[in-house]
Amino acid sequence: MNSFNATHYQNAKSWPFEEAQKILKRIENKPPTKGFVLLETGYGPSGLPHIGTFGEVARTTMVRHAFEQLSDIPTRLFSFSDDMDGLRKIPDNVPNQEMLHQHLGKPLTMVPDPYGQYESFGHHNNAMLRRFLDSFGFSYEFQSSSDWYKSGRFDPTLKLVLQHYDAIMAIMLPSLRDERRATYSPFLPICPNTGQVLQVPMVEIRPESDSVVYRDPQTNQLVGVLVTGGHCKLQWKVDWGMRWHAFEVDYEMSGKDLIDSVKLSTKICRVLGSTPPENLTYELFLDQEGQKISKSKGNGLTIDEWLTYAPTESLGYYMFQSPRKAKRLYFDVIPRAVDDYLSMVAKYPEQPAETQIDNAVYHVHTGSIPTSESGLSFTILLNLASVCNAESPQVLWGFVQRYLPDSSPETMPFLARLIDHAICYYQDFVKPTRAYRPPSDQERAALQDLATELSKHTNSATVDDLQALVFEVGKRHDFTDLRAWFGTLYEILLGQKEGPRMGSFIALYGVENTVQLIQEKLA
Repeated sequence: MNSFNATHYQNAKSWPFEEAQKILKRIENKPPTKGFVLLETGYGPSGLPHIGTFGEVARTTMVRHAFEQLSDIPTRLFSFSDDMDGLRKIPDNVPNQEMLHQHLGKPLTMVPDPYGQYESFGHHNNAMLRRFLDSFGFSYEFQSSSDWYKSGRFDPTLKLVLQHYDAIMAIMLPSLRDERRATYSPFLPICPNTGQVLQVPMVEIRPESDSVVYRDPQTNQLVGVLVTGGHCKLQWKVDWGMRWHAFEVDYEMSGKDLIDSVKLSTKICRVLGSTPPENLTYELFLDQEGQKISKSKGNGLTIDEWLTYAPTESLGYYMFQSPRKAKRLYFDVIPRAVDDYLSMVAKYPEQPAETQIDNAVYHVHTGSIPTSESGLSFTILLNLASVCNAESPQVLWGFVQRYLPDSSPETMPFLARLIDHAICYYQDFVKPTRAYRPPSDQERAALQDLATELSKHTNSATVDDLQALVFEVGKRHDFTDLRAWFGTLYEILLGQKEGPRMGSFIALYGVENTVQLIQEKLA
């Protein structure tokens, strides 16, 4: 049980507390006129949600929790979907591509669901986002752009945008190329004939009747349309600034690729008479090739893929780490993320309160940190699966229960999840890439020596004793660098470049089994 006090919260150095302090300063330590602090995250449902989308909600939730430790002012978190945006291109990773081509340009909530499961493509992607956010236990309020526009709840602010049309155009036009300037308008009419979101210039602005006039690109006829009631939507940068004003948003983070957009939306928000929210700019997630992950490309990791190979908590931990630094988001980052998470959980109870509050797991678990179960790392389970060529969790449990006699899936449910994930990861990523090599004469002699020395020990030898023995054998065989000796063990015994702490691995796998493994590889 932690014993944090006001001083601990005020002195916390982790980035969620730094962001929370920015919000406190913004509202001058008193409730806003709306009665609560509002944090927002945004989602463009033109493709299936990816981990970057989840990361924004996870990180914003961490800031929200930190704020709630600093202040009693109520908070709300809006997860906003820009589902009235027009479908501009067909994502590569969805079915029924030909059908979707027939609906290009229509609002996403008016495009049929290519999966045939939901009312529209927008509804489908919204559901995919909500499903995961709900499974993680986030507390948020989902908001749909289509709902807000069509219900008229945005109408007062849309009228305000129309009244400040010229000022907003003066902000936006310098940011556009010459060709785009010629057709640009903050308002995008929804064509009554085709249902498409039209990017056409305005012929006339009529603030007195809340309407605009444009020339229909197909008929060449002038058409008047209300900007209210869902008959028009806004270009997204204007939409962003409009939304900040309409909701009175206090905090929203965004990716590095949106820095210029934040600047423009900030100016628009000020023109409408509001103070823009506090913002954190986070670095982008990159795929295996160092390219930005994209919903439409489907590169990098999906939410479901991460959760196939690792527990949800490890994903939260990965999102906490250094949000202002670019990070690769591919399968090979998973084992390290899991083990770093496990290490932080194990350290937490021994840390003083002033250190605990900045431990990543404090933010991952919003202050309710689980107890470390087994002390077994994900890497060691992967290596155990490798030497056993494990096809099922029962194989690993046989070794684990000998090492930890009181363990079972019921008494150690998190370990059970780790074992299930380790089997999946081993089968898909370790097994296909294993590459054993034969030992040199020096390595053969050292491995035989290790087998001989291990044979003198029983399965009751401690992890530290076994680790010391491995070191001793490596030293007396003149390995210039003991890292080379451990590399020998990994490459010859496990078929990989990196591996676990050998003392721990031998204790888990069993001394006799390890001796047998060495003899098999030497033969």
